[in-house]
Amino acid sequence: MIILASASPRRGELLDQIGVQYQIYPVDIDETPQQGESAKTLIQRLALEKAQAAYEQLQTHLPVLGADTLGLMDGEILVKPRDFDHAYSMLRKMSDATHQIMTAVAIVHQGKVATALNINQVTFCPISDAEIKAYWGSGEPQDKAGAYAIQGKGAVFIKHIEGSYSGVMGLPLYEVGQLLSAF
Repeated sequence: MIILASASPRRGELLDQIGVQYQIYPVDIDETPQQGESAKTLIQRLALEKAQAAYEQLQTHLPVLGADTLGLMDGEILVKPRDFDHAYSMLRKMSDATHQIMTAVAIVHQGKVATALNINQVTFCPISDAEIKAYWGSGEPQDKAGAYAIQGKGAVFIKHIEGSYSGVMGLPLYEVGQLLSAF
């Protein structure tokens, strides 16, 4: 049994897939990037801060797993879209191009800390304006970083993945398994 410091249903589904029992305990931390902080450093810091916050708040004897995911396209962080125009801009840039999806995971338990970083390359096919509008109309991209979900309708845009499907989804199972086995 572990504590999952996340409200993401996708992360829970992925833990279910590998048979890890968990309790959900989402935490609210400041996710503002620090001055000069790289994307890699940012997501590793956030994953660790989430795990540490839940561990401290619960004062539990169980390991706590934190995770954070972000996308990068030409050095720009792919965030959740503010509106259709923002989603359109991101999807247009990703159309017929490759972007990165990085997920960091961290486990905190009894004074020990372990982290891992998973980096993936995702290549989209060409996407037409009509496809972007229809996809936006589905409601799926509104709360998704990069304005798409690999586990949903957005999968139709993905031509190639170099890396981990579960990492793109938000919880790289290989890395999680390695960290859990260390504890």
